[in-house]
Amino acid sequence: MSAVQESKSRSRIANHSSNARQLPKTRQDDASSPIAATASPRLGLVCITFSKDVRYRTITRTRYLELPENERETALKVIYRDNLQRLDFALTFCVRNSIHLYRMPSGLFPMSDLEDEVGATVLQNMSAELAKIGQRAERVGIRMVLHPDQYVVLSSDSPQVVASSIKILDRHARTLDLLCLPRSSWSLMNIHGGKSQRADRLVEVISGLPEKIRSRLTLENDENAYSASEILEVCQKARIPLVFDAHHHICHENLESYDDPSVAEMFYAARETWDNPDWQLVHISNGEEAFGDRKHSEYITAMPSVYREAPWIEVEAKRKEEAIAHLRTWWDMGK
Repeated sequence: MSAVQESKSRSRIANHSSNARQLPKTRQDDASSPIAATASPRLGLVCITFSKDVRYRTITRTRYLELPENERETALKVIYRDNLQRLDFALTFCVRNSIHLYRMPSGLFPMSDLEDEVGATVLQNMSAELAKIGQRAERVGIRMVLHPDQYVVLSSDSPQVVASSIKILDRHARTLDLLCLPRSSWSLMNIHGGKSQRADRLVEVISGLPEKIRSRLTLENDENAYSASEILEVCQKARIPLVFDAHHHICHENLESYDDPSVAEMFYAARETWDNPDWQLVHISNGEEAFGDRKHSEYITAMPSVYREAPWIEVEAKRKEEAIAHLRTWWDMGK
């Protein structure tokens, strides 16, 4: 996507948001209508619902390879079409529940990155169907993002692991292209830094990535390998955005409050890495049994005060949409 094309894409998104603000309230329950814009942070649903409303099909690599070669294409066609329908319903669910961001599951199209290219070919042949989903997301005002799985380690010592990681990212970028989502941090692919003390190597690998990957790539701080300040430096050097996670930060630094001054400091520093600050995305989770517990809780019951200024927040809690509704109630948010 050229700079001119990306500029036009951003203009369409801006115009769409403007139109959404003017939408009559009486149409908000229409699953085909845009979600009204809001001054409050916009909340994001991660992959599936706590209810059984949003679920996806999959197939294991072992099961796939057990299939006769002449049956593999048919099997993937059935799964991919079914998952596309489920993705379309996920958008409907988000509209009905005034959820503005949806993180697609990394396994949406299983086996699409295998060497036999069967899955990749099936997806390519379904390009028109995928494009309709992306166009609908834009029409109804849902931002769609991805968080590739833990096997993506761009800072690995192993050239094979790095090559495999890039292949996974390439597969996801291809999916985003087929969905007609822009090559920008609006439709981001978010990953962790991976192997610790390899910041220079991480910057080097990111700098050499293909444009369709690099233009969408963001990095997130974690609890072990890369602190918020460490991954911030990587993002600044690689010139990609930082997705700040306040809970990872307090766990890494052994803090006792989300309102520790360093939380706001890192939030604002992360914002500076976004070319468009209005697209800044942050994550929130709470500890399951204690404040600093790394396991996610069912609901969100503690928030950084500075997150009032966050344009977009992904809610990482076990009860998914119920946690989003609960957060809105106790944090006194509008929809």
